[in-house]
Amino acid sequence: MRRREFIAAALVLAFGLSTASRAGDLASIGKPEELGFSPARLVRITAWYQGRVDAGELPGAVVGIARNGELAFLQAIGFQDAAKKIPMKNDAIFWIGSMTKPVTSVAAMMLVDDGKLELDAPVAQYLPQLKDMQVRVEKTDAAGGKQTALEAPKRPMTVRDLLRHTSGLVYPPQFNDFPVNRLYYNARFSRDGTLADFVASLAPLPLAHQPGEVWEYSWGVDVLARVVEVASALRFDEFLQSRIFAPLRMTDTGFYVPQDKLARLVDAPEPREPQFDVTRPRKLLSGGGGLASTASDYLRFCQMLLNGGELDGARILKPETVRMMTTDSLPPDIRFVHLIGPKQGTRWGLGFAIRSNPDASLMPGSVGSYGWSGLWGTWFWVDPAANMAVVQMIQLPAGKIGPFFGALRNLSYGALRAGEQGFVPPLSAPRISDETLAGHAGRYYFGLSSSSRDRNGGATTFGGIGVDVEMAERGARVLLARDKGPAAQAGITKGDVITDIDGAPLEGTSIEQVISKLRGPPGSRLRLKISRAGHQSLIETTLTREPITIQGVELEVRVDGGKLIAEAVGRWPVLDFEKGKPVTLAPASASEFYVDGGDHTRIAFTRDAEGKVFRAVLNPGPWQLTGVRVDR
Repeated sequence: MRRREFIAAALVLAFGLSTASRAGDLASIGKPEELGFSPARLVRITAWYQGRVDAGELPGAVVGIARNGELAFLQAIGFQDAAKKIPMKNDAIFWIGSMTKPVTSVAAMMLVDDGKLELDAPVAQYLPQLKDMQVRVEKTDAAGGKQTALEAPKRPMTVRDLLRHTSGLVYPPQFNDFPVNRLYYNARFSRDGTLADFVASLAPLPLAHQPGEVWEYSWGVDVLARVVEVASALRFDEFLQSRIFAPLRMTDTGFYVPQDKLARLVDAPEPREPQFDVTRPRKLLSGGGGLASTASDYLRFCQMLLNGGELDGARILKPETVRMMTTDSLPPDIRFVHLIGPKQGTRWGLGFAIRSNPDASLMPGSVGSYGWSGLWGTWFWVDPAANMAVVQMIQLPAGKIGPFFGALRNLSYGALRAGEQGFVPPLSAPRISDETLAGHAGRYYFGLSSSSRDRNGGATTFGGIGVDVEMAERGARVLLARDKGPAAQAGITKGDVITDIDGAPLEGTSIEQVISKLRGPPGSRLRLKISRAGHQSLIETTLTREPITIQGVELEVRVDGGKLIAEAVGRWPVLDFEKGKPVTLAPASASEFYVDGGDHTRIAFTRDAEGKVFRAVLNPGPWQLTGVRVDR
């Protein structure tokens, strides 16, 4: 099977479709103010995406936000076709890729609720073809050489393993290109084959890891789809339609788009792989990435989860089952082998990535938020603490989707009100001396997030060499060497494999460990060994780490005409402040000011023991944002 035929499956993230006729609280857009949003700041979402459309970076998008059980925002931006002749509409249909995985996981857990499926039963209990799969291991012989061998699993792979990517199954090369991944090219993952055919073709292949010991993104969810068929005695699409889509009124979600709806299908950014071609029926019903849907449909799926497994009277899952699925399910000593997945402060439940560490996680929202994304940029997350669900529907090549994730997390949480409503301006403005005003002027850094509900800390400035890497067979493969960075200046290029750092081999380490080794104090040095195609011997080089800064939320305060002026100068707007739109601050006291208009953002300045202003707090209270002065 060709390499490109797996790319979709590996990054695929499940998404939803919008319905022509919807019922319940998600039927029409409610009043943003009553749902805790600032209408003016919600408009920034539309403006940001429209800017990307105007710049030619994005054909179009549909973005939906639900909060407190109601639809707060649903907006179509740009065009659904590459020729820019068909305006995007809210009911546009998208291939959602790996956003199919959470749907498949819910299907399996419904059968657990029904008593037809056991989470900790061996997969072979339902799929006997897989009972004799062995584990591929690498051993060192007496001469120090490495040999591969097969050994029996320490325990059988279970249904739970399929749900959490700890089965030992893997994908063919895309994220990881180890010899065992290449063996998976031999599996029959073809549009003309069934799930049963696919599972049978896996039987002769080895597992890459002992079940339960390693997290690696895999074909396990496609195997899980076949388990659903066997346990339910229904074809996978029939089960999804009768047990999930119909009860939830997800009328535009399925494995292919019918002829009468094809005009609503958003153009593909690159050729569709045959097994993910949603324009026509196919035998392969991929539980890992086969669905198409709309923003509205997928929001209904998210709202069902937020409601503890029920929507509009339709009970899909038990509340305790939803809690189980959205709680960390991984052993504390799990090892990760991946390019994507639960890293940087994120863990994994049964079908979802879950935010666990707010200072490091790439998952938006509160601790306990969960979600997943798809190959071409579809994305969703559910935040139980904020009672909110967000869906992004775009179709871009995988290498171009990154900026849209950061934008939506900041703009959506940044639109939530933060205690502005209760502020009462003073009856008369106090007189503030010019010296006091001048003491407040400066630049204040608020971190990586524009909302305290999406605390996103971690190091914003660190020493590095300016490379993005992924794990390869013998080390870390360079994906990008940034212009003028230490690595690029040393001649390191895309495709090079870093095999050693400071004399320590990277083989067998995790991506997090590699990143930790590459980073260090600015000015410190590190020694690399590099394997490069066409070179028989390793290349050795020594580099000096340079400061690398991640741009975040910054506010510049200055004095103009005897008044304080504030303007956002960082990457994101924050509350009433935007880049290029300076706002005059009215005084409430010598240390507190407010915006006399907009959402009435308040700003309080704090002085240190020497009497110098060193901090600014926006909207003091439970949802305050604290900024540190960085120009001192």
